[in-house]
Amino acid sequence: MRTVFDPADLSPGRFYGLLTATIVPRPIAWVSTVSGDGVANVAPYSFFTVASTAPPVVQFTSVGRKDSLRNIEETGEFVVNVATVPLMEQVNASSANFPHEVDEFTEVGLRAEPSERVRPPRVAQSPASIECTLRRVIEVGDSFVVMGDVVAVTVRREVLGEDGAPDFAALAPASRLGRTEWGLTPPVRSLERPTC
Repeated sequence: MRTVFDPADLSPGRFYGLLTATIVPRPIAWVSTVSGDGVANVAPYSFFTVASTAPPVVQFTSVGRKDSLRNIEETGEFVVNVATVPLMEQVNASSANFPHEVDEFTEVGLRAEPSERVRPPRVAQSPASIECTLRRVIEVGDSFVVMGDVVAVTVRREVLGEDGAPDFAALAPASRLGRTEWGLTPPVRSLERPTC
């Protein structure tokens, strides 16, 4: 037997909890931006994925209008930093609702380093980052889907596999689950895709 949950019967907050406990694990876009006034911001977003491969486009969703979104709309640029298991405490700390004028890198003990192609800094401790320019923002209900054209991907050499792409275990990405739960880097199994 199944329990049926109708969005019309539940508060938005209750249904949000249901969705985020069902759609698991979710990768984290740890988004760094800079305001028009030059204040650095970093915040995690667990509604994140690839939108297109050619051209390369990534997307994340901001539930509500937050500083990251405002900064991206002002400057047209952002960086997605990989949120790793060793950095989970700082990733979580960066989710606090800091005042707009506060440099969140400093507040949560992160080092900012210059990006290759965009103005917002990347998180120095993160082993990989995706630098983006804004493609478009799509308003959907109470949320905003932010799509970015990828202009550079930077990866520390020590996490690259023999094929030149990041090795999953070495990258050690964290993920978000439901409630206050976080996912650690899980075991991996390889399966070849069928040919027909």
